[in-house]
Amino acid sequence: MGNSMFMFAAEGDIHWAIVCLIGVVVVFIGLACIIGLVELMTFICNKLLDGGSKKKAKGVSAPSAPAPVAAPVAVENRGEIVAAVCAAIAEEEGTDISAIRVISFKKVS
Repeated sequence: MGNSMFMFAAEGDIHWAIVCLIGVVVVFIGLACIIGLVELMTFICNKLLDGGSKKKAKGVSAPSAPAPVAAPVAVENRGEIVAAVCAAIAEEEGTDISAIRVISFKKVS
């Protein structure tokens, strides 16, 4: 009788502690399954990608060093480029081009 009093509340309903315990167990089992599936998918994808790169690597030799960066090119018509960029910004913002003030203009590599 003492064991059944813990599992069942009044009138045969399941006790709230058992419901909470079952919920927590189900959540952790679900999380463990998700983690297992992600690990399995990672393993399979790594095997597929490594296998593909090994097949490609047999026929093609890998470059030994990265290509050198090109030297900056001197621009003769820098004013025209700044004017074109300012016109594009003014059009995008919907303002007059005279409202745009250029402080600096640097090439981003």
